[in-house]
Amino acid sequence: HITKSVQTFLFDNKLLLIRVPPETINALKTNVSLKTIKLEKGGFKEQKLINVKRGVGYAAGFLVYFFIFFFGAQVMRGVIEEKTSRIIEVIITSVRPFQLMMGKIIGIAMVGLTQFLVWVILTAGIFQYSSSYFVTKQINDQTTQTEAPSNIFAENQNTQSQLNKVPPETELSGVFSIVSDIDFLLILSIFLFYFIGGYLLYGAMFAAIGSAVDSETDTQQFMLPVTIPLVVSIIVMVNAITNPAGQLAYWFSIIPFTSPVVMMARIPFGVPKYELILSMALLIAAFFLMTWMAGKIYRTGILMYGKKVNYKELLKWLWYKE
Repeated sequence: HITKSVQTFLFDNKLLLIRVPPETINALKTNVSLKTIKLEKGGFKEQKLINVKRGVGYAAGFLVYFFIFFFGAQVMRGVIEEKTSRIIEVIITSVRPFQLMMGKIIGIAMVGLTQFLVWVILTAGIFQYSSSYFVTKQINDQTTQTEAPSNIFAENQNTQSQLNKVPPETELSGVFSIVSDIDFLLILSIFLFYFIGGYLLYGAMFAAIGSAVDSETDTQQFMLPVTIPLVVSIIVMVNAITNPAGQLAYWFSIIPFTSPVVMMARIPFGVPKYELILSMALLIAAFFLMTWMAGKIYRTGILMYGKKVNYKELLKWLWYKE
């Protein structure tokens, strides 16, 4: 921007030095306004719709990341609290360790789903009220403007002012029209699946970590391998909303540890069915495998106190027989 401004200034001064009138210089200047569109199968797609889809994808992916990390850490803290308070020794006499672990994971998942559904209902209600309000207001404003301009000058001036200034109601109506083109029901249903699948996958790992330690300060050595995939998925999500069909977005939306976040960033742009089915199937398989492993660790570690556990010890717990 600075380079272009300096070049324009120097160009104007050189024209003045060769005695070109300022009026001629101003008359030669032309303002160009560009509108970005995207060529797709079946025609063009406006950039506004693409930007809205990017915003929806980013928000959905970030919410999945937030829910997984927040409620997964809540599972871990609950397990540590029960273990340190020794109340687990009483509970374990009534239920099996695996049942206790899954009960805690599913219970907190229900809390998260309830909170999310409240957000969805409130957001849908606000959007429906706002869209109907502004559309009705725009119609009423158009019907009240019945007086025509008194002369040609006033008509031209009115037309020019309308070109230069778009009413806020019209802009908001355009936004609501663009948003209504997005299939939010599909996005919501897929969001629920990846939220539940991703949370169950990571919740099992967080529960295993909580059972293997005696305090929250001892969890740092085990938290890094769990949080790295989540952090990487947030980084890849930024690339996925700009290039949803790229190889990077594709592979990270298939890998179960990153697919809940990255796939949600791709969904608003449309994902082939086979990719979506493959991603869901791998996520379910990874959940069952991780739940089995977490159950082995939980069963042994939940009643173990005063011992510093490392990764080698965790591997031994996986192969203990009941």
